[in-house]
Parts: sequence; C-alpha cells; structure tokens
Amino acid sequence: MTEKRPLQDRALPAASELRVLAVNAISEVRADAWDACANPLLHPNCEDPAHAAPVLDQKQVYNPFVCHSFLSALEASKSVGGHSGWHVQHVLVRAADGALVAAAPCYLKSHSRGEYVFDYGWAEAYAQAGGSYYPKLQVAVPFTPVAGPRLLVRPGTQADELRRLLASGLVDLCRIDEASGVHVTFATEAEYRLLGALGFLQRMDQQFHWENPGYTSFDEFLSALAARKRKTIRRERHEALANGVSVHWLTGTDLTEDVWDHFFAFYMDTGSRKWGRPYLTRPFFSLVGETMRDRILLVMAKRSGRWIAGAINFIGSHTLFGRHWGAVEHHPFLHFELCYYQAIDYAITHKLPRVEAGAQGEHKIARGYMPVTTYSAHYIADPALRRAIGDYLKRERAYVTAAGAELAAAGPYRHGTAVETD
Repeated sequence: MTEKRPLQDRALPAASELRVLAVNAISEVRADAWDACANPLLHPNCEDPAHAAPVLDQKQVYNPFVCHSFLSALEASKSVGGHSGWHVQHVLVRAADGALVAAAPCYLKSHSRGEYVFDYGWAEAYAQAGGSYYPKLQVAVPFTPVAGPRLLVRPGTQADELRRLLASGLVDLCRIDEASGVHVTFATEAEYRLLGALGFLQRMDQQFHWENPGYTSFDEFLSALAARKRKTIRRERHEALANGVSVHWLTGTDLTEDVWDHFFAFYMDTGSRKWGRPYLTRPFFSLVGETMRDRILLVMAKRSGRWIAGAINFIGSHTLFGRHWGAVEHHPFLHFELCYYQAIDYAITHKLPRVEAGAQGEHKIARGYMPVTTYSAHYIADPALRRAIGDYLKRERAYVTAAGAELAAAGPYRHGTAVETD
C-alpha cells in the first residue's frame, strides 16, 4: 500500500501554489512526468534513445540512473524496500493542477550499506555520545556511486527555487521521520553549492574517470601515454585473452534471459565475496533488460564455448558508466580488460566523451583514468553532531583537494609533445 504525506505548501513568485509531499513508491508517479524532471532532454521515455533531443552542451546530459525505469526496477525487484533497509520516501513537488514540477529520489535508511559515501564513523561517534544515527534520509540512487542530479526539476526560470523547495521539503521530512539527517550523495557540483548555501554540510571525495578528447582508436589513446605505461597496458590486454578468451559486446536484443542468468552468476560470485550479500536481485536485471536494453552494454567473456565473466555498463548521453563485474573463471588482467580497456574501446568507437568505472581504485590511474572530485551535501539535525562533522569535513576537503592534485601529477600521460618510442 502506498502512502502520500503532505510536507508543506508554498507559493513561489509568479507561480501558482505548489504542494510538497512524500510517496513510498515510484509507481505513484507517471514515468513521463518523473523523466521530464530527471532527464528533460529525453521525451517521452528515458529508456528510448531514439527520442533524445539534441544535447546542446556538456551540462545537458542524460543520466540513466535517475530515470523512472531504473528506479522502478529497483523497487519492483525488491532490491530496495521490504527488509532491505531502504524504505522509499520520494519527495515530490506538484503544481496546483497536480503536474509534477520537481522530485528527489529519497530513502529512509536503517544502515549505511550500499552508499559509497562512508559515514560509519559518524554513526559510531553519535552512538557513543548517546544519540541514534538511524534512521536517516538518503537522497541517492541506491548501490550506484555515480554523480548526477539529485534535485530533479523541470527546466525553467524557477528551477533553482524548486530545488530550494525540495531541500526544504527534505528537512521537513527529516523532522517528521525523526531521522538524524539528510544525505544528498553523488550530487552535481551545482547542487552541492546550492545546498551548501542552505546550510548543508559539504563533502568531497575522489573517483577516477577516463576522458576522451576525440581519439579515433585505442592505439591513438595509447600514443598519449608514457612508453612504459603503453607497454604495460598492451601486455595486460594480451595476457587477459591468452587462454582462448574472447570478448563480446551485448546490447539491445542480445540481452536474453539466458545471458542475464550467466551474468547474475558472475555478479553473485563477486558480490558475495565483497559484500557478503549482493544488493541487486535477479529480477532487477530482467526488468532493466526489458525497459532499458538499448541503454545497457554487457561486456562478456567466453572461453571454450561458455560465458566465464562479464561487466555491466549503462550508456548515457556523454558517458559510459561501468557498474558491476564478476567471473566464474579467473584469468590474469581479465578484470582490467572487461571493465577498463573494453569500456575505453567502446567509448572511442561510439564517440562518448567519458568513461566512469565506479568508486575508488587508484590502480585505475595507470590505465588512463584520472582523479575527479565528487560531491555530497549533508543536513545534520543535532547541532552538536553538526558542528563536529563540519569540523571534520573542513579538514577532509583540504586533504581530498591536495590528494587529487598529487594523483593527477602522477598520471600516465606524456608531458610535452615529444613522442616516446616503445
């Protein structure tokens, strides 16, 4: 049973009255209405790239993870909700005529798993001081450490006012739920700054992304690297496929239930070792395979006639997003080949400007992935906890900035214009 909870009513200048409310299922929102806020360049359905409007600049991007199909698949597959510790609390802003004008994917959480912005130390410190850190509100895409919009609004002159209204509604919901705070993770830099101006604490972290300045081939990319790095990558790619392994790109109608069965076995093997219990259920993959098949790339490895490993990627307007990988046979450097090098190959072939290969991993630098700052914003209800976390984040931001500069200086790319020979 779904629930609608009014949070506040407010009139913006030159606008009719707006209503802010929370719902506990995305099925309460029409897909086209949600996607008009989440990915306004794509009409009418975000899963159909044939309807994409032209991308005008780098800021106008399609992000597959905030679209209705992806979030709905998480809920319908029971990857979130139920006993997962992710209780759906999406915050909506509706106009007087009922039209959706803004939304935030939000979850009431009883733990900090599956977030990739780590606050376990905050929870432990608050518990030692006699406080209760859980429940908390998380504005995020579950299990997805990918930056993108979190305060989703229809474009227009009042977009920032709507974002502020969403932020106010989230704080209101925090009070109603008796939560310890609101955590807007992997937000855009613009949202980070807007929320910071509203009193949210600001947090920075680092990921490693590959940028494509217009390479026409993988060899052209290699030519931009120092000779030693080129040799290493060529050796790794050769060894990854040395035992009769072949690599296949599967998308669209290639994504059969048999393929998903194999990939889920890979995902379960890796997920069980990394997390103990993988987050995504088998039905999730069938659902996104049905509704987002043209936005998914599976890079699959085969040996002796059977699938042995695979990596799932989602295709944005500007970016190939690498998400999960797994294997039932282990070969040297196969992980690097499927997750990093094949992703670069695909991005070059399809003229995508960027590859994001997930959270953490300084080992990615040697393979051409350079440090990029990610942003989060945090409202902490308890003033004492807020002060303590604020002091910590000030020091952490300075460290992240310095570390990013140091890592960038250690990148694999050639300096100057002289071409090095292998």
